[in-house]
Amino acid sequence: MYARSTTFRGEPSAIDAGIAYTRDKVLPAVRQMDGCIGLSMLVDRHTGRCITTTAWEDVEAMHHSAEAIRSIREKAVAAVHGVASETEVAEWEVGVVHRVHPAPEGAAARVIWTQGAIGASDRIIEGFRAYILPRVGELAGFCSISLLINRDTGRGAIAAVYQDRQTRHYSKGQGQAIRQEFTERMGMHTTDVEEFDVALSHLRVPEKV
Repeated sequence: MYARSTTFRGEPSAIDAGIAYTRDKVLPAVRQMDGCIGLSMLVDRHTGRCITTTAWEDVEAMHHSAEAIRSIREKAVAAVHGVASETEVAEWEVGVVHRVHPAPEGAAARVIWTQGAIGASDRIIEGFRAYILPRVGELAGFCSISLLINRDTGRGAIAAVYQDRQTRHYSKGQGQAIRQEFTERMGMHTTDVEEFDVALSHLRVPEKV
């Protein structure tokens, strides 16, 4: 499985309009594309930062969708009064998906971006399965976790979803300790950590552990 993430920043006052546009216009459009298995949207209502991710059955489906997605993406960015030229698009392989509970209304996420050595992706995926998955169930309000990787650049993105903002906050220290030990073992370093509300979670991505 593969994923394409679009990161953009809009005006905080326009976030609800952007969520509505993505739900009512973008989601139905991408669902009609061959190989699409869902869409999610994360938002930071304070900064206006948004991440919309589409998931695909294989790399061919993801690449085939690129042209059609481009015009849809521009309209979605405009819906939050964002600047198209400042949009970041990244393509990923879905390394791990582990769900304990579906994301409820009011769910909250923490996204961690990492950098590892090129050529170490298989070792990182196996390490994530062996070390992270047995421990995340200890975290308060834990719902799901996924690992996205880019084999060409060594970049990674870990998205952990919690029941709500409160349980995400309670998990912060324990989650950070788990993450730090894992990245040190794998020879990776964390490049960014951000927290978001889960605005949309319409994914048919199967468990991949």
